Amino acid sequence: MVNSKILVERRASSPGPRTDGPSMNRPLTHAILLVIVMLTACAAVVAQTHTTVRHYRERIDDTPPEIAQAEDAIQKNDFTAAEMLLRKAIEKDPNNYQAWFDLGFVLNRLGRSDESIAAYRKSVAAKPDVFESNLNLGLMLARANNPEAEQFLRAATTLKPTAHIEEGQARAWLALAHLLENKNPEDAFQAYRKASELTPKDPEPHLSAGLLHERQKEFSAAEAEYKQVLTLDSHSTEAAIGLTNLYMKSGRLGEAEPLLRRLAAERPDDAGIHLQLGRVLAAEGKKEDAIAEVQTALKLAPADSDAQRDLAELLVESKKLPDAENVYRGLTKAHPNDAALHQLLGEVLLKERKFPDAQQEFMAAVKIKPDFGVAYGTLAVAANENQNYALAIKALEVRAKLLPETPSSYFERASALDHLRDYKQAAEYYRLFLDAANGKYPDDEWKARHRLIWIESRKR
Repeated sequence: MVNSKILVERRASSPGPRTDGPSMNRPLTHAILLVIVMLTACAAVVAQTHTTVRHYRERIDDTPPEIAQAEDAIQKNDFTAAEMLLRKAIEKDPNNYQAWFDLGFVLNRLGRSDESIAAYRKSVAAKPDVFESNLNLGLMLARANNPEAEQFLRAATTLKPTAHIEEGQARAWLALAHLLENKNPEDAFQAYRKASELTPKDPEPHLSAGLLHERQKEFSAAEAEYKQVLTLDSHSTEAAIGLTNLYMKSGRLGEAEPLLRRLAAERPDDAGIHLQLGRVLAAEGKKEDAIAEVQTALKLAPADSDAQRDLAELLVESKKLPDAENVYRGLTKAHPNDAALHQLLGEVLLKERKFPDAQQEFMAAVKIKPDFGVAYGTLAVAANENQNYALAIKALEVRAKLLPETPSSYFERASALDHLRDYKQAAEYYRLFLDAANGKYPDDEWKARHRLIWIESRKR
């Protein structure tokens, strides 16, 4: 049901900090630009982003010409040429930490992660006290799920960045925190606190801590962190969604709705905010308003299948069956191997009394998922309506192996057997139905009693 849903379009793991640390210091003689790698670290599977920043440096007279030329090539994104030049520099001086550092960056941009890691290792080995080398090596290892990542990220937190000191240190703490989330949540929280102390105006440490608190089911702490994020960045979609999720879980819908309405007014083009507002309104029973918000979300993000499912469910609940059918048909076309979607479409078609189409969808559902017990039950209903009584009985036989019998399953089997003139078994199942129904199905109970009277009369 829509009123029990929580927005799922949230990051599966928090994005790691950027590493736009400056280049290695050398005495200044001639200005050049150097591109430094920016990576994303997560606790387990690390997604990577490349955002470059430029730092002015000056070149000393004895800077190896290969390094200077390589850095110019890096500036032009000519990474193949840069690699060749850097390898020449390393042949002349195997312990040149700057050449190894630049090569680590180049190899990463060329998609050769293992070689990049090896180059960063060489840079750290040549000069262990460089913040940027340790941080980038730690991030690369984290992305590769290598447990050594922690060693280098911890080292980075103890070293001094060449520039933007507080920001660089905060990013090291953030990277370490993301890495520790699954392994040691308490240490991760401490690392997030360190990052927030270094950059008190940055909402990221609070947002990441809030997400982790929520995953740990520490909802009060998560709420405090999300509120802090909104204090720092009143337009944070993720914090607003996180906060409203908590409100929904605790039944505080009256607090969620005004927050989301304000954000929707401030950010009318944010599909996630409209979808979350639609879910809150649905939970409050405001179906028409909920439908309007979800439809707005879909105008902004037409391919959002979660929003489409929400809309279809709301339309069913509002008895707008043709509209719901259209949405589900679109979903089954986009996701033809989703048995649950075929089942939901079949149920709508049943309500519309489109029994042949409903039977087709239920058949598709059980073909995809042969142990889908519920689908066999609804298939029996559709088959009975289509006078395909043999199929109905076969479906009910499979259902009985997967799920307990219910009054409805007894009645459907009795009806099918009755139509096939197997009156002995039909009477047996009518009696089982009446025993189980206990007055809850008055119309069908009336039919069952009268069929039993007719069947008994034939014996006289």
